[in-house]
Amino acid sequence: MSNAQNGESPITGNVLLYKNPEPLSLEAHKQLGLKNIARPFGFVETTHVVPLTVQEFGMAAGSMPIIFAPDGKTPLAVLSARAGDNLFVDGDGNWELDGYIPAFIRRYPFVFAADPQGDNFVVCIDTKAEMIGENPDLPLFADDKPTAYTNNAMEFLQDFERQRRSTEEFMNIITAMDLLEEKTVTFTPTNGDGSPAEPLKVADYIGISEEKLNALPAAKLLELKQKGCLGAIYAHLVSLLQWQKMVQRTLRNAPQSPEIANA
Repeated sequence: MSNAQNGESPITGNVLLYKNPEPLSLEAHKQLGLKNIARPFGFVETTHVVPLTVQEFGMAAGSMPIIFAPDGKTPLAVLSARAGDNLFVDGDGNWELDGYIPAFIRRYPFVFAADPQGDNFVVCIDTKAEMIGENPDLPLFADDKPTAYTNNAMEFLQDFERQRRSTEEFMNIITAMDLLEEKTVTFTPTNGDGSPAEPLKVADYIGISEEKLNALPAAKLLELKQKGCLGAIYAHLVSLLQWQKMVQRTLRNAPQSPEIANA
């Protein structure tokens, strides 16, 4: 729990998915824990993009497009071609069997929050999460100490924070090399006679430019290789092949024109 033991550190900012994150403390959360619920991924069923760390690119690329936020600072996993939808959560609130689950989702309902000075991180838990409650299947505390479940969650948060910082470094590198550009996803529907109709624009997004990448001097490409960036760059480019499949799945789920909030 780090410096969250007394539960006094305030939380700054808002985090996607979290309703009421509180600093984790024995006094406030002794009776709480994880409960088995009917819809384990219901909390993310209307979320169409979530942040992704650079270490996840290779694993996510086979399931979903990886794009970048407009400010060029955050990689995003696209979960649907329509805002307010998540193709990976089925009607029973379960995650698609073979679909990659981003770490941002797997860490829920735990999260790190910065203290007011930004010098330390506080372990927090979303007390409004549906899977958190009294008489739990997995308690947060036992004998006035964090349980193995809680300790594992805190270790996961520490790993996630390290990966988040690595992701910042990756984004700084590709931004400094001016590799990002605005891209467009289009979908070509079929007319009643089987002929292609006019293409429809599905989304504008930020991605890495293959043209800019190929135009880099050899020294810059070597720098990307030495800093471990090339694998993630190629994984991102491969992930963009998932767009058409995602658009088709979105249309099957809801036949009207797909829309995605410009990420």
